[in-house]
Amino acid sequence: MEVSVLQPRVSTPKSVGKTGVLIVNLGTPDSPAVPDVRKYLREFLMDGRVIDISYVSRFLLVNGIIAPFRAPKSAKIYKQLWTETGSP
Repeated sequence: MEVSVLQPRVSTPKSVGKTGVLIVNLGTPDSPAVPDVRKYLREFLMDGRVIDISYVSRFLLVNGIIAPFRAPKSAKIYKQLWTETGSP
C-alpha cells in the first residue's frame, strides 16, 4: 500500500506512539549586519528540505521576496541579541 504525503494517516493501535519534538540550532549569521543576515537567510532557505518547492520557485521566493525584505528586520533583532562575544 502506497501512502501519499498529502493524505492524512489514520492511526491504528499499532501505529499510535509517542510524539517527539526536535529542536535544532540551525546556526546564525556571521554578524548582525544586514548583508550577513541576508546571506544567512539565502543559504538556509535555499535548502530544498526547508522550502519544499521547485528550485526556480524557491530561488525567486527567497531572493526576490524573503531575503530582501526580511533581512533588515531580522538584522535589527539580531543587533539587540548580539553580545560582545558574538551570537547568543
